[in-house]
Amino acid sequence: MEPTSVHEQSKHPGKLGSLDNPEVVQDVPGHVIPILEREFDDFDTESTRFLEGELDETEFIKFRLRQGVYGQRQPDVQMVRVKLPWGQVSPEQMETFADAIERYVPLRKGHVTTRQNIQVHHVPLPDAAAYIRMISAAGLSSREGCGNTMRNVTGDPWAGVHPDEVFDPTPYAGAYVRYFVRHPTTQGMPRKVKTSFTGSDADRAISGIHDVAFIAKERDGVRGFQMLVGGGTSIMARVAPVLYDFVEADNGDYIKVTEAVLRIFDRQEWLRVNRARARIKVFVDKYGIDELRAQVEEELKGDWVAERDFDPTPKLFVHDEEANAPAVPASYGSPNGDLSEFEAFRAANVLAQRQEGFSTVQVKITRGDLTPEQFRGLAAIMREFTGGYARTTVHQNLLLRWVRDESVYDVWTRLKALDLGDAGADEVSDVISCPGTDSCKLGITSSMGLNAAVKERIDAMDIQDPLTKRIHIKMSGCPNGCSQHHIANIGFYGASIRVGDKTIPASIPHIGGHYEGGTVGYGARLRLRLPSKRVPEAVERWIRFYESGRQDGEEFNAFAERVGTRAFEDQVRELAMPAEFNLENMNLFMDWTKNVPFEVIRGEGECAV
Repeated sequence: MEPTSVHEQSKHPGKLGSLDNPEVVQDVPGHVIPILEREFDDFDTESTRFLEGELDETEFIKFRLRQGVYGQRQPDVQMVRVKLPWGQVSPEQMETFADAIERYVPLRKGHVTTRQNIQVHHVPLPDAAAYIRMISAAGLSSREGCGNTMRNVTGDPWAGVHPDEVFDPTPYAGAYVRYFVRHPTTQGMPRKVKTSFTGSDADRAISGIHDVAFIAKERDGVRGFQMLVGGGTSIMARVAPVLYDFVEADNGDYIKVTEAVLRIFDRQEWLRVNRARARIKVFVDKYGIDELRAQVEEELKGDWVAERDFDPTPKLFVHDEEANAPAVPASYGSPNGDLSEFEAFRAANVLAQRQEGFSTVQVKITRGDLTPEQFRGLAAIMREFTGGYARTTVHQNLLLRWVRDESVYDVWTRLKALDLGDAGADEVSDVISCPGTDSCKLGITSSMGLNAAVKERIDAMDIQDPLTKRIHIKMSGCPNGCSQHHIANIGFYGASIRVGDKTIPASIPHIGGHYEGGTVGYGARLRLRLPSKRVPEAVERWIRFYESGRQDGEEFNAFAERVGTRAFEDQVRELAMPAEFNLENMNLFMDWTKNVPFEVIRGEGECAV
């Protein structure tokens, strides 16, 4: 059932949030996916039936995944993934996360993902049901956070405020989310579908790695999008090709064409045979983008088109953020004495908006983890210093928007008090990783532990060189690439090295990936495996190799292309040598943050259920 307008709401009987009387669509920051209380009642019922042995596990998993509750490698606990469309979140929602985490999450932290979600881990199933009900009171939804559904729609965190955008795609992204959430076609597709929206060719949403992506364009005063289809990382990395150079926005063509693509995708029964490869990119890779376009044109002739209302107007997310922007403060702080620490923060984390007098402030969140105290502290900063809400980023950070230029120093001091005032957002020390074996069934190695070790090494190097600071480092616990390691300048994914009857945790490196400036390129995989405990040393060697051998002004990827992958392999070849298992080398046989011998324990990811 579609969400109703305020006027229509009065015509319907029943409890607000029921299927008969769904939540009013309100363009309130953070309230994008309408909440249906009936779904929480159903989740409670089905969870109880499963725990009492009355419901088949496979059927329950499918149901649970649509509610954003995902199994972990650890038994009897769940990961709960809350969707933040284009990353937006309000102060009230940040506080609700804090309260819910304190009450239901044993690790007492929330994790910002590379898809702009916030997820929590190690939650017992009965508490998972209570958690999603509790956060729903703040307009937060985990609906279709997992499963073979329309996953979180991501976007440029600077949408609406960056000087280079054609137009703000946020309203149209909102209509897209509201159209496809709970849509019959998107509940049991061959696999998940990931979508992004961006307002400029600079493409801060990384369109090329998405199943469906939209880049804002304008023709003769008409708004529209270049539409890309068929991208993705994982074991078959592909850059999404262009399906259409221009699809109109205001008449809903971008939604109509997407539904045609999804209907075609949903009918590909041959993709369902091997769920590990059941993505739109596999169809495009096999048949080509021209064939998909031809099938879309034919699909759009179907009777179903006349049965739909593609007008995005009722579903647009229209919120005037500027109207809530703070006034010039009566007083504000300024640095006294040594300016170097604040200036480093301002240079890396602060960007002037196209609206004069305002800036965005990017909060660097180490490994994407926030404590309840940090959630609450950020909420207070958002209320006092911003236009009302913030956006998470695809690099696991948080962007504060509509900060008065005069208030930037005060914001920084408040962030420092929360241990969130570090400079270097999106720079070499801002290392990205997925949860890995801390929770994921598919994880092979501890990517979070490796992240901490690499970051510690980078910090110890005290890198000041501007070109070196631009290097991006990402690591995944398995080949699937949830950290987006494929597009890092230096990327890793988890693997292993067999030594007799023992196993060493290892990482397979990639060099030369990129995603900035509107193009996506996947890094070259090196022909070696590094024991995980030696990866920080390898990273330092590669960085020093680059600094000592580059030409004037030569960036890392240009250097890597010029010298070739063999040169990078030669820098670390002895580090890749397997070690004999003995007292001296025993540390190599244990993964980061672990104190037991390593073994590969890998289950089946539930996305394939």
